Amino acid sequence: MPIAAQTILLLLASNIFMTFAWYGHLKHKSTALWLVILISWGIAFFEYCLQVPANRIGHSVFNAAQLKTMQEIITLVVFAGFSVWYLNEPLRWNHAIGFVFLVLAAFFIFKKW
Repeated sequence: MPIAAQTILLLLASNIFMTFAWYGHLKHKSTALWLVILISWGIAFFEYCLQVPANRIGHSVFNAAQLKTMQEIITLVVFAGFSVWYLNEPLRWNHAIGFVFLVLAAFFIFKKW
């Protein structure tokens, strides 16, 4: 599998874990905060087990700015799906416009000038 594909798949998987670590507890507001923090730390451990290799592998073909840009866009895509399907919160037109600006930012970061 190409390094770029490995990097993207690892970043995607890591972001799924991290999104649940950061926001999954919002559906369980009656759970004690200390318990939510411990559970989130546990979930974040698995995120790091994917994120660190993604960056290590990806840095052989991408620079750090490109890796960070990919990570942010993947984070937003994962979060958008999570927000709609898990939290039942709709995405609005202003979210879409913001995402377009981030894609434009990625274009400028990845473009060889």
